[in-house]
Amino acid sequence: MMSEESSQLPSEPITAMGVITSPSKAPDGYYVVAQTTDGGDADLWKDGLFKSKVTRYLCFSKEIRPEVVVDIKLIDSKDPLPEFFTPMPETIDTKEAAMRKRRLCVKMMPREAAERAVYDIQITAKSKYQVVNYTCIGEVNNMGIWCKVGDVARKLPQQAPIRFQSDAQISSPRRIVSSPLYTQMGGGIYTMTALDDVPFTVSEKFGGKNKKMQQVNLMGITIKSLAEIEEEFHYNFGTERSIVL
Repeated sequence: MMSEESSQLPSEPITAMGVITSPSKAPDGYYVVAQTTDGGDADLWKDGLFKSKVTRYLCFSKEIRPEVVVDIKLIDSKDPLPEFFTPMPETIDTKEAAMRKRRLCVKMMPREAAERAVYDIQITAKSKYQVVNYTCIGEVNNMGIWCKVGDVARKLPQQAPIRFQSDAQISSPRRIVSSPLYTQMGGGIYTMTALDDVPFTVSEKFGGKNKKMQQVNLMGITIKSLAEIEEEFHYNFGTERSIVL
């Protein structure tokens, strides 16, 4: 029961919506829901008793944008705004009230994060009529607004290119410091680090030193070895011992 215009729409989700005062005032790239599924006028403002000069029509765009429309709600003007939904209180072209006593709200989501999105909108002349594969979101002036929801196509992640090392890169030795390796030794686990297998020896320049430290004069302070100190300041305490005895 889709209209001829709707059947020709590109297979992309809706990325923007709005209300306009006339089908001729739709922004570039927007589709207008100007007729009901049976060919009647899809004016959302019309009065059932008197012909009004005020008209309102739904329009939407499928141009590629970062966000897509994932849900639509039609609520009473006094009802609280649903969480994560954005109202459309004004017309796009004249900034006048979009509807009487009703508010159209949309929920947007980044395209990459959305699993399902709205692909089409249809309006039926009477709320009791149904549109196959569409969901009714509410009624305006005895007309039903229906939307079609579908899966959002996923883009396959780009794989990182495989890089091959040249012969020169393979032959050139490099020191690589990485996280510790764990190897099984006996009944436990031994942690290997980057310092394993590195020999620790005393440098040759420190070998062959004399047993006795050479006297060093540092800012007038003479540094002596233990033997030199004992020899210079040796005292046998012989007199003291003779007195005691």
